Amino acid sequence: YAEGLITRGEKYNKVVDAWSKCTDLVATEMMKKISSTTKNDTSNKTSNLNSVFMMADSGARGSAAQMKQLAGMRGLIAKPSGEIIETPIVSNFKEGLTALEYFNSTHGARKGLADTALKTANSGYLTRRLCDVAQDMSVRIHYCGTNKNIVLSEIIEGGNILVSLSDRALGRISAEDIKNPLNGEILIKKKEMINEEACEKIDSAGVKSIKVFSVVTCESKDGVCATCYGRDLSRGKLVTLGEAVGMIAAQSIGEPGTQLTMRTFHVGGTAQIKQDFQVVVKTGGILKIINKNLLEDSKKNQVVMGRNTQLAIEDDNGQQIALYKIPYGAKLFYQNDEIIKKGTKICEWDPYTMPVIAEKSGIANYVDLIDGVSLAETVDDATGISSKSVVDWRSQSKNTDLKPRITLRDEKGNIIKKADENEARYYLVPDSILSVKDGQHILAGDVIARLPKETSKTKDITGGLPRVAELFEARKPKESAIIAENDGSVNFGKEVRGKLKVSIQSRDGEISNYLIPKGKHINFNEGENIKKGEYLLDGSPAPHDILKILGVEQLTEYFVSEVQEVYRLQGVVINDKHIEVIVRQMLKKMEIKTSGDSKYLTGEIIDKIELEEENENLIKNRKKPAVGERVLLGITKASLQTNSFISAASFQETTRVLTDAAIKGKIDKLKGLKENVIVGRLVPAGTGRLKNKWSYLAKEKDKKYLSEKAVEKVAEQPITAE
Repeated sequence: YAEGLITRGEKYNKVVDAWSKCTDLVATEMMKKISSTTKNDTSNKTSNLNSVFMMADSGARGSAAQMKQLAGMRGLIAKPSGEIIETPIVSNFKEGLTALEYFNSTHGARKGLADTALKTANSGYLTRRLCDVAQDMSVRIHYCGTNKNIVLSEIIEGGNILVSLSDRALGRISAEDIKNPLNGEILIKKKEMINEEACEKIDSAGVKSIKVFSVVTCESKDGVCATCYGRDLSRGKLVTLGEAVGMIAAQSIGEPGTQLTMRTFHVGGTAQIKQDFQVVVKTGGILKIINKNLLEDSKKNQVVMGRNTQLAIEDDNGQQIALYKIPYGAKLFYQNDEIIKKGTKICEWDPYTMPVIAEKSGIANYVDLIDGVSLAETVDDATGISSKSVVDWRSQSKNTDLKPRITLRDEKGNIIKKADENEARYYLVPDSILSVKDGQHILAGDVIARLPKETSKTKDITGGLPRVAELFEARKPKESAIIAENDGSVNFGKEVRGKLKVSIQSRDGEISNYLIPKGKHINFNEGENIKKGEYLLDGSPAPHDILKILGVEQLTEYFVSEVQEVYRLQGVVINDKHIEVIVRQMLKKMEIKTSGDSKYLTGEIIDKIELEEENENLIKNRKKPAVGERVLLGITKASLQTNSFISAASFQETTRVLTDAAIKGKIDKLKGLKENVIVGRLVPAGTGRLKNKWSYLAKEKDKKYLSEKAVEKVAEQPITAE
């Protein structure tokens, strides 16, 4: 920083990172000391374990994080705004804090108390919405006969396996024969429950992914079938008919919500942040580069130029043992197919900036980079070294049609062509820091400019609970990512009203257009190839886009991983099935695209099952069926659009629901739990289902008996001649 090589934000990030590492090291040292048994010199017996350690380790009370504050160091703390204060608290509570440290630490404690008070209400409301959307879902039949399924694989983050495949697959029903990848022997047959024994088989055989049934793809007409749900999590056997799985799911997701809210309060606002910046191999093997797109720089390092390059480590049998996703601009130290020992660093990158890298050697040439308009030179007070960065030129000047960029030219001044025949132009967005001077000779693989990423805020569950609610409400995020709808090459078009028109042209001539606000960093340069489902613009994707472009299975995977990430940070374990149940309820409706010969209008939103039944009838009568596409509704909206108006009215907007039902002359069949509770009947779940079935059978028998009696009576009457 003193030499002016990094900016203030980068320095802040690095400092915070170094301190969080330090705190962790202190904490592990402390835990090591506290968990070891001490020998008594005189009697030579080993004395017992530390009782405080036993208490925290067993999970009875307290946690490692709290002990760290008592006997390690308090570490970094956050301001109320969520930013982290650069200077950490080096003392712990036993040594006592200095006046300044004490003052700073009051921040965290105060924030925790305020949060707790506010969040309990929030969490309760989330639970209520979840219960309302899922209450009418119970297990109705044994098997729906579907062949659709989802694929499960282990969850890897930064090369560590967070959740193993066997943990995710436990209690599911396999949708195909699961084979040993080495010799092809069948480990688990199709439609067999994956129990603890089967999980051990999967682990020892090294299976990487399996197909299982899921409630999201279940095709039963109402409720779900037992096969798609799998094991009843409270009993360890296949789920019985009549189990109210919707309610169980809603409560399982909502209940930890209250814990999550309390959790900030316990730790007292200490922050944790870690950024990945390198890949160190945990297990040795052969390096394979997937989606290879590399460039050699002047120092003979390989620079990654692809947006979705992955490094895989394989063992001698060709089985993948580890997978790492590496970002654009990372430096690779090894070649494809090289043998790598355990603990080797295979690549590294700068986690705080996104580089723009030259693909060819040449002379850098500034275009539209005008001093004082789109280019500002800042001199750092501390170091006296100046750096040039692009500023937002639209706010102050009249010439708004600038496109600041750096082009590469040869000695004669012609623009150099890249490998894909496009010209080497690099567009720069505001805040980019330039790393080359005008007219400087640069080599392939050199960094032209750096775009700083946001300084890291703490991932606190206060971001967590609203995050879960935001996901289940299917809100479009503010800065949503743009996902490519087809494969093809990226073309930049004209500017329309301050937005840049970007189109993706595929080989078969299909074109999809996007308008991107100016100043946003587009992940692809002009002429680069993009694959369907890749992100053109970074950000969190809108779930509706995932559904439209990638389909239901991908959407489910996205939901499960995002929701689980929030809970996993807090150390709360929730089974994936519960989240899938809610997703199924969110996907109940379809929007009519073409009405065919049906009674529906284009754009109408109706139940998926209703549409399927209507289409079956149309096909029987040789008429044209309607075509619909799945829509994703948020949980509040989905609860208000259930078939039962009683349950919807008791949820929200009572007057609107009731007037609507009255106008349409709706009939409530009392299928869900809530309607039955309201009218005072037995709920159709659990034993209530059996009782209802019996009373139904008894009624049928009575009807039959009465009709037979009536027939006998008619037969006994003498026929009188008219």
